[in-house]
Amino acid sequence: MAPELPLERLQHFLQSVVVHGGTADEAIAAARAEVDPGAVVLPSPTLTASERLGIYHGMYLLRMEEALAADYPALQHFLGAAAFRSLVSDYVKEYPSRSYSLNPLGRHLPEFLKVAPGRRRRAFCHELARLELAISEVFDEVELPPLSAAQIAAVPVAAWEGARLIPIAALRLLELSSNVNEYLHSVQLENHDHPPPRRRRAAWLLIYRRDYRVYRLPLRRPARDLLAALLAGAPLGQAVAAACTAPRAPGESELFRWFRDWMAGGVFHAVRQDQARTRQD
Repeated sequence: MAPELPLERLQHFLQSVVVHGGTADEAIAAARAEVDPGAVVLPSPTLTASERLGIYHGMYLLRMEEALAADYPALQHFLGAAAFRSLVSDYVKEYPSRSYSLNPLGRHLPEFLKVAPGRRRRAFCHELARLELAISEVFDEVELPPLSAAQIAAVPVAAWEGARLIPIAALRLLELSSNVNEYLHSVQLENHDHPPPRRRRAAWLLIYRRDYRVYRLPLRRPARDLLAALLAGAPLGQAVAAACTAPRAPGESELFRWFRDWMAGGVFHAVRQDQARTRQD
């Protein structure tokens, strides 16, 4: 009778087989140097010990594919089922799951796509993955209450110039150089007329969540520059002054519309007043 295998060693053996990046036979062969599968897994009436282990090995990759497809549905749609499955197989070899949760599994996929060989339309796929990762991150962020009318009214008029608008956590500002947002939109609508990938001049997208729903708001360069300054912590007066002196400066009505949209969207969470500036005034 074979000696009893310590639990820790058994767990390590099973994990090494299940998460191995090669085929089931390769996984078992690699693990056999440490533990004989036949000594710890009994055959069934229809399957050998290796075949039974192979079921779990195959299910692991399917679970990884399922998890990544949930975060990257447009990328899966663009590549097709077979190519996406191949991408997942290569990706989890480089970035295996190391968390109790599968939420962070795909966080490295955009950078992996940037260098992974043999992928068609690599630049488009990389940017599409960046967009879907940003959406996933925004969806998983903590939900903070938006800036309220009472909070706005509590700020003295003289303090607004030095005030700093604090953004919500569930927000990303993304620069794009292709039509990935339009492609994603067509996939979400289950539209069969998907736009072909194409490069274009730089564009910006504000991605944020409110009431557990993710929104995507396209921005022109002036609006993006102003919002980026506010998100970086610039005082309101300084950020608006810079926007109004920049090339293609916005008019008063345009500025009003931007802030109306951002406030209505709940982009900001709080106002921090510049106490020193307020005392001087």
